[in-house]
Amino acid sequence: MTPIERIAPPWLGHPGTQAVMAALEAARPAGSRFVGGCVRNVFRGTMQSDDDIDIATQLEPPAVIAALEAAGIRALPTGIDHGTITAIHGHRPFEITTLRRDVETDGRRAVVAFTQNWAEDAARRDFRLNALYADADGHVAEPIAGSLADARSGRVIFIGDADERLREDYLRILRFFRFNAWYGEAIDGPGLEACARQKSGLQKIAAERIWKELKKLLAAPDPSSAVLAMEESGVLDEILPGAHADGVVALCEAERQAGLPAEAMQRVMAMLPRRGREMDAVALRLRLSNEESRRLSAWASAGMDHVQGLAPRDLHAAIHAYGHEAVTDRAVLEAAQTEQLGDLAARLDAIAGWPRPAFPIGGDDALAAGLAGPDVGRALRAAEAAWIDSDFTLGRDALLALLRPQR
Repeated sequence: MTPIERIAPPWLGHPGTQAVMAALEAARPAGSRFVGGCVRNVFRGTMQSDDDIDIATQLEPPAVIAALEAAGIRALPTGIDHGTITAIHGHRPFEITTLRRDVETDGRRAVVAFTQNWAEDAARRDFRLNALYADADGHVAEPIAGSLADARSGRVIFIGDADERLREDYLRILRFFRFNAWYGEAIDGPGLEACARQKSGLQKIAAERIWKELKKLLAAPDPSSAVLAMEESGVLDEILPGAHADGVVALCEAERQAGLPAEAMQRVMAMLPRRGREMDAVALRLRLSNEESRRLSAWASAGMDHVQGLAPRDLHAAIHAYGHEAVTDRAVLEAAQTEQLGDLAARLDAIAGWPRPAFPIGGDDALAAGLAGPDVGRALRAAEAAWIDSDFTLGRDALLALLRPQR
């Protein structure tokens, strides 16, 4: 491949990067190149110190393992059926994948054959800006014309025929929107139209893969344009029926004005009606973790009153009942929906700054007070209600006094 540019990012000179590449080059000179995000991000100006370092190689997996082990580098066969070996050097992973071409695809997974041809490997990738290759000295080549220009300008354009790329793996529909959310300047019209045509193919993709991709999309600093395009194309309704993009737009504006970090879960909440039934359906549809499902349910709880305008004692009661996270979620989303952001920072400080106390008495105390059977639960509930009503100021002695039978 003819180099067209040279880069010198910090990761290129890292001892681990050099050691892994040197091991591969010793086995096949000029047979390995950095590829994908680590190269693209140099030109996008979004390079991070923890960027994944992906390497494409003409070596087949057994030869990759042998080369790494000969250099004393740990090799893990993390995706050996598809040609991927992960090298571990100094606790940092380097994903090394043999050049491939697709033999057969069904929209979910591909049967691949190894190749020595860089252009064939590039042609099976999703977007042109991801098809940049750099050698050990930082010389960059683009087997697909337009790749470097796309990376510089933030154009997310499918390689070759967009419909064909999507039929190879329908998850690329969400990747199209994710890459636009993170790197895109303006959404490519033909690509968007292809996503709209192929959106039903997402039903073939495992829910866990959809949720993983959606979380990455929603974690972008401001995914508003991408989510609006998802809604316009019908893709949003395909994966989250009843969701609306305008909630994300409002939330991102609130985050900007209040200086809040991006929160993928809050952005999911912003798109959906705040009803427990819908939250349960979303959790099931996307196969959310128990913790993620619990968070959605807590935010949507019908028992929690509006957080805006609550007096301190009522805010404390809400935190006691539902936890800091649920009350914070409610406060942020209410502020975004009502555009009342003036006191949001102070409200969030008040929520975070109040330590949620533990109820200082329990069942053993009720039994020691001479209570038994159903009277134990009734007395403890009454004492806890009094404790909450006092703004949690009643101490243990006062609460124990409430347990004693009245003469």
